[in-house]
Order: sequence, then C-alpha cells, then structure tokens
Amino acid sequence: MAEMPKADFSGDSPQREFWRDLKPIKQVFRPGAQPEAYIQNAPTDDDRYYVPLSETVGSRPLWISPSQNRWCDVLYARSAGLVNRHYHPQAVFAYTISGKWGYLEHDWVATAGDWVYEAPGESHTLVAHEHSEPMKVTFNVTGPLIWLDENGEPDGTFDVFDYITLCREHYDKVGIGSAYIDNLIR
Repeated sequence: MAEMPKADFSGDSPQREFWRDLKPIKQVFRPGAQPEAYIQNAPTDDDRYYVPLSETVGSRPLWISPSQNRWCDVLYARSAGLVNRHYHPQAVFAYTISGKWGYLEHDWVATAGDWVYEAPGESHTLVAHEHSEPMKVTFNVTGPLIWLDENGEPDGTFDVFDYITLCREHYDKVGIGSAYIDNLIR
C-alpha cells in the first residue's frame, strides 16, 4: 500500500488533494439500494421549511423511514421555546448547530457543537433558551414519542406517520407542496 502524505493543518502552506487521481467506484449502489439523501443548507433560515411542533418550535425533516418509525430533522426555535413533554421508548441522538437548549429534568445546557445521546426510557421537557442565535439542533429520532401531561402521565402519541401527515399539511399550506416529503422517505 502506498504511503499517504502527511496532512498539514497549520494553514500556512497550500494543501494538495492527493486523492484527485483516484477514479470513482463505477457501481455505487447495489441492486435495490436507494440513493443517498443530500440536503443543502439543512439548518436553513427559511421558516417555511420548519413544520410547527408547538407554538414556539418547528421541525425541518431531513430523512424519514416509515419502516423503522424513524426520522432525522433540524429542530428550530427563534427564541425561547418549548416542545411538549414526552417519553422516548427508543434512543435519540442530537447535535447542536446553534443556540442553547436543554431539558428541565437535567442540569446540562447544550450549545453549538454539543452532542447528546438520549437513552430509551427517558422522559423530559425540551426547552429552548434565550440566546443571540436561534436554537437549531439535528435530532435522529426513533419513535414513537409518547406525549406526557404535567404529571408525567401518557397523553397521546406521535410517530413517523403522524410526522409525515403533519409535514404534508404544512408544506401544502406554505406553498412548498406535500410531495416534498416524498424525496425524504427512505
């Protein structure tokens, strides 16, 4: 195997993209595989792409899997915000792009660059804090979410099919069109 050139991350010397002479793989997808999902500017500032989950927080779907009851999104709040109290029977992963958010039930507060793993079996109240930048967080959610009342008792559910319906209705209403969601389903 050929020795790779050492990377220079100092920024003082020009970089050589040593891989430029490599040829791409000819058969990218195996039979039956679906193409990748690529979304430019996922945490857009265009409010039309954020589907309201509450009066103060919206969700931009990035990838949806009905067969796994799972979705990835960018959760967005322009200022102080609240998502319904909920319980997760499955794991959730989050990465903070901007802003400040956390759970009333925990003592940490996430800011840009922070990553969070939510263990199955966790109940919490997601809040967006006042901050100079809007809260934008990518979430990888395996549903359903079980909505909870103020006492922590189950008060409804929200799964990938509810999410798809909510997104279709919103995108029709704002002129993007419900078919937009079809490009995100895998």
